[in-house]
Amino acid sequence: MNIVTLLQNVGTLAADVPSAETTAAQGWMTAIVALLLIVGVFAVSYVFQMGNIARATFKEAVRQPLFLLLLGVGTIVLLLNTIVPFFSLGEDIKMLKDCGLATMLISGLLLAIWTSSTSIASEIEGKTAMTLLSKPINRRQFILGKYFGILQSTLALLLPMALAFLLCIYFKVPYDARESGGERLEMFDWSYVLSLGFTEFRIPMPGDLQIAEIVLILPGIALVILEIAVMAAIAVAISTRLPMVANMVTCLTIFVIGHLTPILVEAGVMKVEFVKFMAQLIATVLPSLEVFNISAAIATSVDVPPAYLGGATVFCAAYSTAAILFAFILFEDRDLA
Repeated sequence: MNIVTLLQNVGTLAADVPSAETTAAQGWMTAIVALLLIVGVFAVSYVFQMGNIARATFKEAVRQPLFLLLLGVGTIVLLLNTIVPFFSLGEDIKMLKDCGLATMLISGLLLAIWTSSTSIASEIEGKTAMTLLSKPINRRQFILGKYFGILQSTLALLLPMALAFLLCIYFKVPYDARESGGERLEMFDWSYVLSLGFTEFRIPMPGDLQIAEIVLILPGIALVILEIAVMAAIAVAISTRLPMVANMVTCLTIFVIGHLTPILVEAGVMKVEFVKFMAQLIATVLPSLEVFNISAAIATSVDVPPAYLGGATVFCAAYSTAAILFAFILFEDRDLA
């Protein structure tokens, strides 16, 4: 049984929870995962010795023109998806969610792979890494510092995009209701009254339908961040040996095959031994990135169970750790002179 089937079985068991309880647990689980990830990644810069390298990598990444380009283009794409009709017969919100998650994923992956190539491969080729390692910093701290610096820059890119994405979803719900000629929805609920002395104020509160749509997409945003964390670890490992172009091509290949892993495993069920062996080998060595894809859940309006999100987090931590350990091995005997 592969990791995709295992997590799907866990999600099926967790789906028996009543809808209200599932939604509440889903929101709390997503908040906990996101908070622990953000706090842990940024705390490294101020607790451990490798934090100096992490901060330098973060500053270098956010100063690149690519960072502002990805942030600007990604935000514009999110805004355009909100107002441009998809002609999906009343499923525009689902299409917006799917396209928004894909936009965030592609933007984060490009930044992570580009930063790992420029800050590791380029420094090794330019002999800059030898200067850093001449200080009281060993090779393992160098790799860890680079990895956490890349994660910090990726989070700095995705957090504003995620905020813009959630605002687009909030706007899209009443916008679609008005365009379809159905029940008219207001942007805010003005029924909440606050009394101060002899004066009453009507305070705009977020609409229930808008908040429900936002809560449903939060696990998807968390899974996008987890997938980028896995690919960033792989990019760091490859950057210790290969230059930028080879790193980007290899990571792109791994990304495509990683999403095709379930199909390859199913194909391996056939009687052909070679196909079966290769499918199992690929599924074992390469990450099963389809774990982080919730397109099917979005299309069927199914909640992502908290147990599934927790399992995906464990898988992300395990595979990222394995990739970083492999980076230690590749970089340990790399000649920097």
